[in-house]
Formats: sequence, structure tokens, C-alpha cells
Amino acid sequence: MSLLNVSSLDAGYGDLQILTDLDLEVEDGEYVTIVGPNGAGKSTAMKSVFGLTSHMGGTVTFDGDDITGLPPEEIIHYGVGYVPQNDNIFGSLTVRENLEMGAYILDEVPEPALRAVFDRFPILEERQEQKAGTMSGGQRQMLAMGRALMLEPDLLLLDEPSAGLAPDLVQDMFDRIDDINDSGTAILMVEQNAKEALRRCDRGYVLVNGQNGYVGSGDELLGDDEVRQRFLGG
Repeated sequence: MSLLNVSSLDAGYGDLQILTDLDLEVEDGEYVTIVGPNGAGKSTAMKSVFGLTSHMGGTVTFDGDDITGLPPEEIIHYGVGYVPQNDNIFGSLTVRENLEMGAYILDEVPEPALRAVFDRFPILEERQEQKAGTMSGGQRQMLAMGRALMLEPDLLLLDEPSAGLAPDLVQDMFDRIDDINDSGTAILMVEQNAKEALRRCDRGYVLVNGQNGYVGSGDELLGDDEVRQRFLGG
């Protein structure tokens, strides 16, 4: 059984349907990327897993449990973390306070998890008393991921983690995501930098008009002439 299984999912916003009959799965510890043209429904697919869209049909199961239509505040209890593309930190709080907010469902801050985040992102420990809103884009993205890791999720959802980063920071961000996956956390990522994402992932999905277009290993999709010409710039 897959860790995450999305079957025949129809979803959107209000009465507007974006996804049609979407199938998607992530195995335990796997690194999966969703790519596709603008407006294909990539972020909607991610948000639908985390209960942020209108459910219109189909199912979402996580580790055997049906989480279809549950709100995010319940889904995080199952072991799913989510890092949205925008508004993913509390700018008026310090770095440490942001991380502590990541564990708000617990009675107390899990010090081992906090230590693990600081070990993974040393800059966050150095800047822990700094207001998060004054940090650079790359540092804010690290903080957003660190906060999502405070509950030590089995699956981390990342929506466009390289968006807005300076080119010299993009590779570093991908390296950090690789490291999170190597430590045992499954990754489901939506990413605009499709070629680099597919080079690094175990498996990829190409969405087209809210539906499954192509599915395969990262290498298979990179080597597919039609995928390369239509979606990867040749």
C-alpha cells in the first residue's frame, strides 16, 4: 500500500473544477515531483491532498487512512506537513517562535525536533531571535520547511520551493530537499524548475489541464521526446 494514494480525484475552488480524475501516489520515503504548464492544476493537486480545496469526487488516503475532505488541522495529525509557496512564515514573529508554531498541536515544544531543524539549517539557530520578516528569501524558505518538519512528518508537501530564489540559491535549496528525503521523509513537490526537479526525484507526474498527462521515473520523463518538447523546452 502506498503512503499517499490519490484516486480519481475531482477538486477545485467553490464550483470551479480544476482537477479531473487525478491519480497520484507516493511510496514511503519516495521523492515525487509534479510538473506541467501554468494553469495545469499542480498547486491545486498539492492543496487538495492537504484539504485546502473543494472536494468533488474521488479519494485521498494516507498510510491506509481515508483523509478525503478533512481540514488541514486534522490532516497534520496523520503525519503530513505542508509548505505553501506564499505566506509561509509569520513575519512578525522570531525565527524560534515560527518553529515553535510548527508544533502548536503538541503540549510542549519537542526539543529533539527543534535540535534536528537547527542541525539541518544552522542559519536558523544563528538567527533564532531575528524577526522572520527581515530574513532573505532563501532563509525564509528554510524557515518554512523547518517549521513543517517540527512534527517530523512522514510526508512533506512542497509547493514551488525554488520560486523567487536567486539562481545561485536554487541548487542549494534542492540539495537541502534531497537531504530531507535521504533522512527518510517522503517528498511530494510541485516545482517550476521542471528539469532540475525531474533529475532529482524518483518519480514524476506531468499534469495537463488538471489531468494526468504523463507518469514515469524522473529519468524516463526527461528522456521522453514528447515531454521534453512540450513541457521542458526541448
